[in-house]
Amino acid sequence: MRAGDALVELPDAVREAVLAPLVDHHCHAVRRDDLTRARFETLITEAGAPAPPGATHFDTPAGLAVRRWCAPVLDLDPHVPPAVYLARRAELGAAEVNRRLLCEAGIVAFLVDTGLNGPELLSTAEMGRLGGAAADEIVRIEQVERDVAASAVSGVSYIVDLNDGLAAMAARAVGLTSVIAYRNGLDFDPARPSRGAVIAAANRRLADPEESLCDPVLLRHLLWAAVDVARDRNLPLQFHTGYGAPGLDPHRTDPALMTGFIRATQPIGVPVVLLHCHPFHRQAAYLAATFPHVYVDVGFAPAHTAAEAATVVGRLLNLVPFHKQLFGSDGHGVAETCHLSALQYRRGLAGALAVRLAAGEWSVSDAVRVAHMIGSGNARRIYHL
Repeated sequence: MRAGDALVELPDAVREAVLAPLVDHHCHAVRRDDLTRARFETLITEAGAPAPPGATHFDTPAGLAVRRWCAPVLDLDPHVPPAVYLARRAELGAAEVNRRLLCEAGIVAFLVDTGLNGPELLSTAEMGRLGGAAADEIVRIEQVERDVAASAVSGVSYIVDLNDGLAAMAARAVGLTSVIAYRNGLDFDPARPSRGAVIAAANRRLADPEESLCDPVLLRHLLWAAVDVARDRNLPLQFHTGYGAPGLDPHRTDPALMTGFIRATQPIGVPVVLLHCHPFHRQAAYLAATFPHVYVDVGFAPAHTAAEAATVVGRLLNLVPFHKQLFGSDGHGVAETCHLSALQYRRGLAGALAVRLAAGEWSVSDAVRVAHMIGSGNARRIYHL
């Protein structure tokens, strides 16, 4: 597995640490079906929409990286034209493409956010089997709430059923996750809502349970119910933050807006994990450095920024305690995203460590220890793997 010129410059022990198997603490399932070019292109971008007429999403850092780094995994020369790459992808078939790219990513464990589901997506077990890795579930709490809202008969039963549903799902998972940032933003009242307010809001919710949950009272209740379950099961609670939801004011996904909630949960001790925080990495870094139960990652940012991967990874190394950082690919839709995220993270880490070693700021043993912590050790500790 190649990870850029910086790897050549590293001492052997550091190189081995950078290339060691990773725990991907945050990813999504990838598709099992063969894809048209149009569909494939929407899955290698955060836009979720086609490129403008006459343009292509292959003309992006991620698109170029697919042709450079994923093509050889499919037995193609680097930089082949998009049409050649996609023809080879179709020739091999989705199952073989997924197997190759997931295995080549060098992931030892996938922790899969199951909030996005459907027959076209691999199951958590399939992600692990095709990737030659362990695989565990991260339960999306908004999906549990939607199932409860579809079956509850009253506001009172909604409360009971939600607690039971979260507990049942948590029993088979290694963590919980929330997308409240993409519903109402992270600038929510951190206090637990009263039981009466929840019952009233739940009765309104049951009138139209198929709609996405946006009621601020029920979202707060759901979060606190998840905190209680996470405390009882000794699980971390993830929060999606930063850019990534078209149509939402991105400034409402700044993790600093959660400071009140984070402060309120500190005595409880449930680990709070801030996902893909770029470009709010400084705010997330402050929270991770200030609160003992807060952790961060930068998700797919190294892959999206390509040549800037060392800068992105280096910023976290400058700002965040090393025992608070995690690797998460945020891979989704196509296996290329998982592969590229792992590869560009390694390239970025290699570059960042090479700079620090050359300047004499870090020792070899420091670099080895930090690489192992971020790559797998921290995730094994907080998710109890």
